[in-house]
Amino acid sequence: QVQLVESGGGSVQAGGSLTLSCTVSDYTYTSRCLAWFRQTPGGGRMGVACVDSDGTATYADSVKGRFTVAKDQAKDTLVLQMNSLTPDDTAVYICAAKWYSGDCLRSRWYDNWGQGTRVTVLS
Repeated sequence: QVQLVESGGGSVQAGGSLTLSCTVSDYTYTSRCLAWFRQTPGGGRMGVACVDSDGTATYADSVKGRFTVAKDQAKDTLVLQMNSLTPDDTAVYICAAKWYSGDCLRSRWYDNWGQGTRVTVLS
């Protein structure tokens, strides 16, 4: 079982920025498919951004141009830089990992999940 530990959440004013990090316990997974999802009360778990094993980054339409996802394989982490935050970005952000490539914004294929870190954007 891969352990994923998120950090960097908090409260920020609308228009501000936050950087989330996810530390991956099994270094072999840092070259595989890693992703950020977010979950809101009463809402489903939505894929935000991911990096597949070939290095391709994919973003949800709602965050394109504002969020940047990247792997830091030297530190076994996945980083999500979030800029121009709006109240609609308020959620628990959860890191996920899977071994096989493809379809990396779909939650159903992930079998390793972190506990999540809360992000609150104030209007």
